[in-house]
Amino acid sequence: MAGGTVAASLAAALALALAAPALAAPEPQPPGTNDAGGFRDILPPGTNGRVNGADLLSFYAGGQRPAHNDDQLGMYSGLPRAATPFDGGTLERFFKDSTFGVQPDQVERRYSPRDDVTIVRDRGYGVPHIYGATRQGAMFGIGYATAEDRLFFVDILRHVGRAQLSSFAGGTESNRAMDRGVWQVAPYTEADLERQTTQTRPGFENEAATIREDARNYVDGINAYIAEARLDPTKMPGEYAAIGRPQGPTDWTQADSVSVATLVGAVFGAGGGGELQSALALEEARARFGDREGTRVWRDFRSANDPEAPTTVHGRSFPYEPDPKKVRGTALPDPGSIKDLVTDDPAATGATSARGGLALPRTMSNALLVSARESRTGHALAVFGPQTAYFAPEILMEQEVHAPGIDTRGAGFPGANLFVSIGRGRDYAWSATSAVQDLTDTYAVPLCEPGGGTPTIDSMHYVFRGECRAIDVRERVNSWTPNAADQTPAGSETLHAQVTALGIVIARATVHGRPVVYTKLRSTYLHEPDSSLGLSYFNSPDQIKGPRDFQKAAALVNYSFNWFYVDSKHIAYMNAGLNPARNPSADPDLPVFGTRKYEWRGWNPDTNFVPIPPIRSRPQALDQSYMTSWNNKQARGVRASDRNWSFTSVHRSQPLDDRVRPLIRGKRKATLPELAQAMSDASTVDLRGDKVLPWALDVIGHVKGEPLASAVAKLRAWQRAGAHRIDRDGDGHYESSDAITVMDAWWPLWVHAQFGPVLGPKVTSSFELLHPVDNHPNNHGQHLGSGWQDGWMGNVQKDLRTLLGRPVRGRYSRVYCGASKGTGPDGAEVRATRGRCRAVLLSSLRQALGADPAQLYSDAVCDRAGRGGDQKCFDSIWFRPLGAVTQPVIDFQNRPTYQQVVEVRGTSPR
Repeated sequence: MAGGTVAASLAAALALALAAPALAAPEPQPPGTNDAGGFRDILPPGTNGRVNGADLLSFYAGGQRPAHNDDQLGMYSGLPRAATPFDGGTLERFFKDSTFGVQPDQVERRYSPRDDVTIVRDRGYGVPHIYGATRQGAMFGIGYATAEDRLFFVDILRHVGRAQLSSFAGGTESNRAMDRGVWQVAPYTEADLERQTTQTRPGFENEAATIREDARNYVDGINAYIAEARLDPTKMPGEYAAIGRPQGPTDWTQADSVSVATLVGAVFGAGGGGELQSALALEEARARFGDREGTRVWRDFRSANDPEAPTTVHGRSFPYEPDPKKVRGTALPDPGSIKDLVTDDPAATGATSARGGLALPRTMSNALLVSARESRTGHALAVFGPQTAYFAPEILMEQEVHAPGIDTRGAGFPGANLFVSIGRGRDYAWSATSAVQDLTDTYAVPLCEPGGGTPTIDSMHYVFRGECRAIDVRERVNSWTPNAADQTPAGSETLHAQVTALGIVIARATVHGRPVVYTKLRSTYLHEPDSSLGLSYFNSPDQIKGPRDFQKAAALVNYSFNWFYVDSKHIAYMNAGLNPARNPSADPDLPVFGTRKYEWRGWNPDTNFVPIPPIRSRPQALDQSYMTSWNNKQARGVRASDRNWSFTSVHRSQPLDDRVRPLIRGKRKATLPELAQAMSDASTVDLRGDKVLPWALDVIGHVKGEPLASAVAKLRAWQRAGAHRIDRDGDGHYESSDAITVMDAWWPLWVHAQFGPVLGPKVTSSFELLHPVDNHPNNHGQHLGSGWQDGWMGNVQKDLRTLLGRPVRGRYSRVYCGASKGTGPDGAEVRATRGRCRAVLLSSLRQALGADPAQLYSDAVCDRAGRGGDQKCFDSIWFRPLGAVTQPVIDFQNRPTYQQVVEVRGTSPR
């Protein structure tokens, strides 16, 4: 009876659908509709990431690329060599116009994958301009366009987010390393992923329902394209045949989008979680220096709240994680008791996919903004963008969307790009930089035996709120076979993760003789897609009518990001992130006991819901004269997360400040081309040469005798010229190539010579695990285009300034350069003097001069390009091929991947 009723109903519905007239596809808005004007952007190498089988043959046979595959690459790569001073023409040549709409004579293709949406591709760059008669139609169109441009890419990402890259693309060691790293930060079951598609934060039920409907239509759009591609080989990415999957992808699900969002939340938008490694470094320091002096030395390098660290907010303090008045609850491991320590991290591995690398950096974005009162035209200015590494096709995708309640253009992460993440609205634009504040804590959770027996360090039960619970052991089995793109022999690997109510197990140890597991709990765990709420507001002209609205929307983003806003008259900043409220007596830098007393305030262990912090508690600014950010300290009083030891007296944001301040000094007013030039000029600066080298040369003074004298002269000349790594004349060599070679060889030797005699090898190594000595643009073969975020630049500089008697705030516990521990007569310590420091610096410099450039610049990427040992190639940016069509390396520039240049000229009606 029931079956017959259902069948009759379906038949009636089908008859009604056939009888109803088809809806006319929506007409695109005229170009410039609801557009205040003044927007430009760039996203290399190009919009189109689809390569079918015929395209592959054309590329490999004759080098012919698909349309719009690389038509933004030359613009992007050419900017550092652009003639100065920049003017309006410079911006026109190196950034594309991102005005809403497409001029009629610039329409390349117009089509309607469903009757309530029209997609227009522009002739210039192939960007999809999506017009929905309904919101549902627009979301369907976004999904369809995403599959057109990034189908194979998003298939990779959904497997990466599930720690299944090796099963999908091949079992290379780097693919497996990526899987291990992801499984240690997000060991989600399918039930976990599904749960995140339906959960609702209390108070936002209506908004959550709308976004769930958005997601359903988005998924339908992707699957509509997949269905077409299964029947039409010209629409199927050719890479599937190369990896032995000629049938193409399985259907997309909402859980797949959650797995993609996991990469954003767990890599780009997370911070903290290094308390255990920090504790081990503290114990090494105490073992060498004693408890009191060891703690002081550890604090020197920890740089939790260095008063000299440059900040985005000027003149205001936003205390966050201050030093407790009385520390309680610290759970340091008993020396030598650590077992099964897990250090896998998806942001620290350079995993390769079918034909390239997947390296996911944490901190690379920058922003420069000037207020309207400091602008020559009276309009606020912005040059900003996220740096998400470089891929071919790009990990960001451009989209323009117009529908009821949506008017936006910009970039999003394909597979989770229901909304533009970074971009522009009708009369405003926004961007973000990674903030890496402390969203993750480490707990020492007592172990137990369910029958009441004595627990051991290997026990598989833990105490939570008085109950002895079983540790949830999760496994992911990956297997692979050779394919045309990856000849790794067939094999398999089983990944393991252990999960508790207080997070993922990262180690076992004893504390005061009692066995514990150390766990990491992230506030955004099980809430990867929740930031869609704030992002949806960014895309809506009804929600964003000014800077205050933007700040309120940004506060709803769970990810740890610094958000920036510009319109015609205002600039604004807001730090976002689901910051947990901690027990004020807990040391923010070290593990605490996993007892009720030290749980986060208001935390729900069943859902991992954490209360949204109040807006007033967040670092923020409105219409400050100027703002810069390059993943630096947000404001005075904001403690660097336990995993971040780089907020020192030297930071790569300083070259931005150095170039923006003169533009607005006194009665001067800045222009947009000047602001873009400031960004571009800073993008090739070697921070070591700019901010640290002058102090070392001051200590060294005059040098006689070759080859030291020549080396010092070259270094001085390079530093005075701005310490750039650039080939301005295009002759294939850096202008100061010899000096740069000296610096590259010298830096690690210099740092170890300056600090090693005092710290000793064990302390030095433990500090370096959290605070690498260098962050060269090569990034250990990753060619990420980013450098100088980490490194001991501030430590070196502050120590030398102290030695020279210069003003220093936040002095270290001792002077290191020229000192030593336990090497003097009868094992006495040797105190630092300028003479001893000079001798140390010159000795390490002399050693550096013997370096072989061929070995110094040895690199697999450059070897494959026939440029092994080439200094410029060693620095270069490599677009990791996550598809079959590769891109050439381009010259180094430390710059966002997607970048906007904005001077909004007015307002647009709402």
